[in-house]
Amino acid sequence: DMKWEVLEDGIVEITVENTGFYNKVAQRLFKKPRYSFIKLDEYGSFVWQQIDGKKSIYEIGKELGNKHKGASDQLYERLSKYFGILERNKYIVFEK
Repeated sequence: DMKWEVLEDGIVEITVENTGFYNKVAQRLFKKPRYSFIKLDEYGSFVWQQIDGKKSIYEIGKELGNKHKGASDQLYERLSKYFGILERNKYIVFEK
């Protein structure tokens, strides 16, 4: 379960636990922190808060375009790439 919070400035911060053998070694030898804190930008924070398992990427894009007028250039292409990044980093899982 992904832990995240909305900071005072409205930015979403995701907490990621650094797990696995190599991370454990790095934590011991190089003092790598156990947790990483990922801050999303304004658009990413808005999109993250819209992800509820029910809305489609299209619906989220429509809401993003309504809220942030400057987001409309190549909106769906960028949004598609953003969701791909979130999935590759295992922040989200697409359901079929």
